[in-house]
Amino acid sequence: MQVPITNRVEAGQTLASLLSDYQQRPDTLILALPRGGVPVAFEVADQLKLPMDLMLVRKLGTPHFPELAMGAIASGGVRVLNEQVIRAYGIDDDAIDAVEQNEQQELQRREGLYRGQRPYPELKEKTIILVDDGLATGSTMKAAINAVKAHGASTIVVAVPVAPPDTVLALEKMVDQVICPIQPSGFSSIGQWYTDFSQVSDAEVMNQLAQAWENEKYTSRKRT
Repeated sequence: MQVPITNRVEAGQTLASLLSDYQQRPDTLILALPRGGVPVAFEVADQLKLPMDLMLVRKLGTPHFPELAMGAIASGGVRVLNEQVIRAYGIDDDAIDAVEQNEQQELQRREGLYRGQRPYPELKEKTIILVDDGLATGSTMKAAINAVKAHGASTIVVAVPVAPPDTVLALEKMVDQVICPIQPSGFSSIGQWYTDFSQVSDAEVMNQLAQAWENEKYTSRKRT
């Protein structure tokens, strides 16, 4: 077993070192998947001197096993379903719609809480780096990718510290580049690869976003 990641700060620092080609590129934007992806993305954005924002995505858990993803939704009405899981567990359309409705409410709650009145960033013809703290099935990241494509991004990069090889392979077919330093074959959960995988609170997300946006203003003023 490989040495686990200490915490999300270290994960972000590692990813930043692997993304150095994008440092201070004016056409590049980092989008974090809340909540766990925010502290990882914050470190990447801070080290590479890039702007950071959010890509809000919610996993659609199966009715009887909520931790198992049968799909995901993202801002802008994007929905991705895992047909293999749906067939295996015999999940009907009504059950899917019920789960989606609940998750849509939470997505909208977070949108209002995290963003407030801040406008959604322009993604058209930009290089977008999608960051999370790890992936299992990849359903949430696939929804995020589809959302970014719908907004017209020119280049899409996925950067995560850990994910199983089959998930990485599937994502490589959808985007321009996948950065994932740890790809264990014996994968059961993201948390097993972290020493500290404590839950990220709404307050932590809001604080780091505020700091990232303030850093962005400062960097913009220096450039002008």
